[in-house]
Amino acid sequence: MPRTRRSVFFKGLTSLLLILSLLTFIGSSLRAQQSEEVDKKTARQLKKQQKIDEGRFMITPLAGPAYSPELGFLLAVGGMLSYKTNPSDSLIQRSSSPTVVSYTSTGAITASSMNSTYWFRDKMRIYAELKLKDMPDNYWGVGYENGRDRPESDSTTAYQRFWWKINPSVLWQFKKNYFVGLNIDLNYTQGSEESQGVLADPDYQKYNDRPFNTGIGIILQFDTRDIPTNSWKGWFVDVSATRYSKVLGGDNDYQIYQFDVRKYIKVQRQGRTLALQAKSRLGVGEVPYGEMSQLGTPVDLRGYTWGRYRDKSMLYFISEYRHMFQKRNQALSPHGVVLWAAAGSIADNALEFDNWLPNFGIGYRLEVQPRMNVRFDIGFGKETMGVYFNFNETF
Repeated sequence: MPRTRRSVFFKGLTSLLLILSLLTFIGSSLRAQQSEEVDKKTARQLKKQQKIDEGRFMITPLAGPAYSPELGFLLAVGGMLSYKTNPSDSLIQRSSSPTVVSYTSTGAITASSMNSTYWFRDKMRIYAELKLKDMPDNYWGVGYENGRDRPESDSTTAYQRFWWKINPSVLWQFKKNYFVGLNIDLNYTQGSEESQGVLADPDYQKYNDRPFNTGIGIILQFDTRDIPTNSWKGWFVDVSATRYSKVLGGDNDYQIYQFDVRKYIKVQRQGRTLALQAKSRLGVGEVPYGEMSQLGTPVDLRGYTWGRYRDKSMLYFISEYRHMFQKRNQALSPHGVVLWAAAGSIADNALEFDNWLPNFGIGYRLEVQPRMNVRFDIGFGKETMGVYFNFNETF
């Protein structure tokens, strides 16, 4: 081989070896970096699992947009706090306290906290519901026909609503899966800046200056759910009767009877669940307009305007399929979807459920703590829709 060709050949070979060495070095660096990232991810997972095993406090922040018919567009911020009331007690599950505060495009401020705590080897359960709203709102009146026919406008339905609710309950397990308890409910609803249509409504005239209600009642429960915050199997039956009275310091006398039946069915494997619910809330006596049964909340017929359909009594049914995806190793992914169909009705009493509102929707789930999800739902009703962003399942 001539010298010139030989020198070109050796230069080319040297260059190729240098390139291969460089690629090998880069590949090794990338593998080392990936390995380091995997090690960091594994360390984070082990640290998280250690917290779970030891029953320690865990906090997951939340922030995101949503939309609902009554609030408009909103920004929600908050967090999920979970813990064990006794870390050494293997028979109790983690307690949870999801809290969300939001500000909306209509100028509304809302806050809610749903606390579920478990004590003494699950012999005692304490629940506490705390909610507040100060918002521009609409009031259509009482009854299905008003909700369907009364036009929404600044002159017919608009007003400012201030509402809060404090609802603790304590239950004791007197026999396996059977609970009995005490329910306390303090609530307040008062309107202001009323339009002429709201001022003319007889129920509003009667009760707006009697805004405070105090109730005490009894609860009976049968509960075989595996995890109450996100059940995959079991039954839940809740029957409660609460009496609201001026004797207790409130402004009105009435009773609320509530029946809630749920069934959770595993579909072939864990993470696939068919959740069924039938719930009725029956009011008796002088139920104020703010405490009447209302469809369209974030936990029933999602997509309807909360408060448009209200009356003394309510009945609804929900069927929801919940699907958590699997990873390649067959472990459950933190991502999931839900599909639901529902129908509900309001009436003056339990014998008059004639007009039914259809409802369906789809949602996304992200598990942020063990069996505790962030949910993002889009619900549709009759000529209406809504988007909901919150913690945990609706039921």
